[in-house]
This record gives sequence, C-alpha cells and structure tokens, in this order.
Amino acid sequence: MSVINEFNQYREKMNTRIMEQDNKVLKRFFSLDNQTYQDGALSVKTKEMLGLVASMVLRCDDCIKYHLETCHKEGVSTDEVFEIFSIANIVGGSICIPHTRRAVEFWDALEAQ
Repeated sequence: MSVINEFNQYREKMNTRIMEQDNKVLKRFFSLDNQTYQDGALSVKTKEMLGLVASMVLRCDDCIKYHLETCHKEGVSTDEVFEIFSIANIVGGSICIPHTRRAVEFWDALEAQ
C-alpha cells in the first residue's frame, strides 16, 4: 500500500469514528475547518498553501500530508512547494527540517502516482 493510500485510509477511518460519537463541538469544529478552506477572497489553492506553511511551522505531519495532497490537487507546482518549504523553515526555524524531509518524501509520492 502506498504512503498516500495508507494516510488517507487511516484518516477516513478515524474521522468516521470521531463523527460516530456525535459530539456537537467536534462536528462544528470539523465543519468550520471545512468552511475555512472554501473559495472566498482567497482561492482554495492559496488557502491550502497557507495551511501547509502553518502546519509545517506547527510541526504536524498529518496536517502537512493533508495540505500537500490538496495542494497537489489544486495544481501547486514542485517549485511552488519548495518555496512554501522555504517560508516554513524561515518562520519555524531548523526544527522544521525533519518535517520538510518527510514532506518532500510525501510530495515525491504524490508526483509519482
């Protein structure tokens, strides 16, 4: 199984489990997250690139993978991704380097599929 499929299957399985609990606060949070990344004054592509930078600075590998995949679907180029990585590393510092390594690995898998 590819790293992409493994990530997406786990994410879907656990999100389903979370929603089964029928917790109003969590459901509203998930809905707000979804609404935030819709087209508005900023395009979906721009919002996903911003989400990727924030995820890298916050060092959330799951979030990084999610935003990388969505950026890929939105047509973000490899050159753009590496500029995003550059911004994240400048803002977040050297602690972002291990996350950049894993992000590059995941991006390469997206590009190879």
